[in-house]
Amino acid sequence: QVQLVESGGGLVQPGGSLRLSCTAAGYFFRLYDMGWYRQVPGDERALVASITRDGATNYAGSVKGRFTISRDNAKNTVSLQMNSLKFEDTAVYYCYAEIGSQIYWGQGTQVTVSS
Repeated sequence: QVQLVESGGGLVQPGGSLRLSCTAAGYFFRLYDMGWYRQVPGDERALVASITRDGATNYAGSVKGRFTISRDNAKNTVSLQMNSLKFEDTAVYYCYAEIGSQIYWGQGTQVTVSS
């Protein structure tokens, strides 16, 4: 059973930074593609950033140049560094792990950008 635990969300002013972390337990972390989605009420969950098991990254256009995803296989952790945050980045952020047709989700962490 894969367990994902997110941390690092919170309240930040526009232009500020936050770092989200997702720690995994119970499986061979290095074999999984990882990433982050976000969701606001009334909308579908949307991909923010992903990183393959080989380290290839992909970003949503709205966060490219501001967010950076990384992984540390030794610590079973994937992180999302978020800089230059905007009001529209406010959402619940979910970590996921994917291998083949299987996908696992964390419980989500709230990020609120407000002045």
